[in-house]
Amino acid sequence: MNTPIIGEGNIWIRLPFPDDSSEFTTSSASVFYNPEMELNRDITVAAISGFIKRIEVEPALLSYADVMSASGIRGIRMASEVGVKCWLNDWDQEAYEIIQENITLNHLEGICTSSHQNANTLMHQEQFDIVDLDPFGSPAPFMDAAARSARRLLCITATDTAPLCGAHLKSGIRKYAAVPLNTEYHREMGARILLGVAARALARRDKGMNVLLTHVTRHYVRVYLEIIRGVPFADATMEKMGIISHCFQCGFRSWEYGLIPEPVSACPNCGKKLKFAGPLWLGTIHDHDFCRIVLDELTYRKSGKCKDAVKIIEFCRDEVDIPTYYDQHWLCKQNKISAGPIDELVEELISAQFRTSRTHFSGTGFKTDAGLDRITKTLHELDFKRNARR
Repeated sequence: MNTPIIGEGNIWIRLPFPDDSSEFTTSSASVFYNPEMELNRDITVAAISGFIKRIEVEPALLSYADVMSASGIRGIRMASEVGVKCWLNDWDQEAYEIIQENITLNHLEGICTSSHQNANTLMHQEQFDIVDLDPFGSPAPFMDAAARSARRLLCITATDTAPLCGAHLKSGIRKYAAVPLNTEYHREMGARILLGVAARALARRDKGMNVLLTHVTRHYVRVYLEIIRGVPFADATMEKMGIISHCFQCGFRSWEYGLIPEPVSACPNCGKKLKFAGPLWLGTIHDHDFCRIVLDELTYRKSGKCKDAVKIIEFCRDEVDIPTYYDQHWLCKQNKISAGPIDELVEELISAQFRTSRTHFSGTGFKTDAGLDRITKTLHELDFKRNARR
């Protein structure tokens, strides 16, 4: 195997690819390095650095575990750029050997530890201040072990968005013990299903959680959860679980807290039968102060995908704290009117004293506490004004 070297952040990593390859491409080493996830890693570095500053602990006193490290790039960046003690693990023998090479390549032998074992075994055997769970596919089989292992912060990536978002309903039910619905706000549905699974896993360990940051980008969901230990905090966390009721006919939705809610069966807007999603997380999905800290870190570090990362976190910072978002194009199609600029709609609802914002989940999505009737009325009024100007 040849081992080309690739740079990211302020580190370098070696990547394997077959000897018979005439030209190296990142796809030939995709198991070890995914360039599309550089944005994810840039945000991770900024988020964890910001979290450490927020809790006012010296980075060298904290332990960070990337339990499925592949090439080790995420953990090596964390060690080099943030200064935490890193444990890099992978079950694959070749990955383990590459991790060791990359630790040496970056002169991080004193701050990085490598291991070659099952991720669940490691997390059941060891505890870490920060656990990063970034599997290929669903994190569900590792959630209980991660909840046990994490002391201060749990970071989770899920790339199986079809089961999470309801596109593969039965798979989602099997993996996450929850019912996801494939609605027009399916990206947020997936995030809240994942957060609900994490909340339940932590509660079984008498731990609560404070959701610092959630973003759904491209093909994955990423969450950062501050761990708060103690039965009262676990109970408080479970109180933020609930059910979303949704009407596929008109787009009406509502939510109710509790694992055994008593939802109405008919849509109060159009009378059609409601469908139900959950149990899922109904609490806040962003800590807006934490988002500002992450933005400061991104601006200071100016990493490779800084502009894209800043745009995502700015949207998260400014999002109204309301479960679910509306899709302007879907609503306009339902009402047989043309969609105008989404900022125009947002500004109109704000001027009418409704809490409203755009959302990072979708370029055509918006969050508001206005009722569906008022949103529909506003869309018609804006459409009438645009037509009158023609």
